[in-house]
Amino acid sequence: MTLARTIPPRIIQTARSRDLPPLARAAAKNLQLLHPDWEYRFFDDADVSRFISIEFPQYKPVFDSFPHKIQRFDFFRYLAVFRFGGFYFDLDVLLAEGLHDLTAHPCVFPFEEITINRHLREDLGLDWEIGNYAFAATAGHPFLEAAIENCVRAQRDRAWVEPMFRGIPRLFRGGFDVLNTTGPGLLTRTLAEQGTAADVAVIYPAPGCDLCDARNWHRFGRYGIHLMEASWRSRQNLLVRKTGLLWETRQRTHALAATRARSTLPTLSTAAPAPKLA
Repeated sequence: MTLARTIPPRIIQTARSRDLPPLARAAAKNLQLLHPDWEYRFFDDADVSRFISIEFPQYKPVFDSFPHKIQRFDFFRYLAVFRFGGFYFDLDVLLAEGLHDLTAHPCVFPFEEITINRHLREDLGLDWEIGNYAFAATAGHPFLEAAIENCVRAQRDRAWVEPMFRGIPRLFRGGFDVLNTTGPGLLTRTLAEQGTAADVAVIYPAPGCDLCDARNWHRFGRYGIHLMEASWRSRQNLLVRKTGLLWETRQRTHALAATRARSTLPTLSTAAPAPKLA
């Protein structure tokens, strides 16, 4: 099959129901107003279940076996864009301008943040992660196919996932499980393992900005911002949660210092090909 080289003008979003809170309604309307001629597709939980059963019945057992609901949301977004092509957005992303020029790329993902993951940094040579709160691709894009296969593998083969938890105290591992099995950690691992063959354009923040400055993270390039309103992390004991945040902050400080010392970050902006990885 010959793949299209441009992303179709389509927006895909999902939520538990169609009765959305004000912020989610505003975010959805924001996307539609900026793209009045684009197709808009919304999936509630019932739609998602039907989609999986009809389009990807082979993945229904895996979909149903995910222990966290956010893992099912993650898996669905990859499958939906893989099937239809287009742009996926979480319902807490607000745009400042339209996305029309991004359709010229076959696959785009945003720069997310500097990673503290030791497997990514030390074994795969990548200091940063890509996000999954917003992305786009042509239907059938091989990078999404690889990400989908890795989601399945992570669910079935715990030994394959284990390197992503290296150095994380067992008490805090629960907070990283989603990240490393269906979220940005898994996506970034897929990107690192595929290298330039992934055919992914990474959307960086504004030209000349400091990518080690957390104020420049969670931005969909110049196009918009992820408000980080959704809370998907599992409920934990307050003491464990606070201790875990302190540990994560220390790890982030060390990772930022190491990244600055190596000067390994890209200096590109807007949508550019993923750099060659070590």
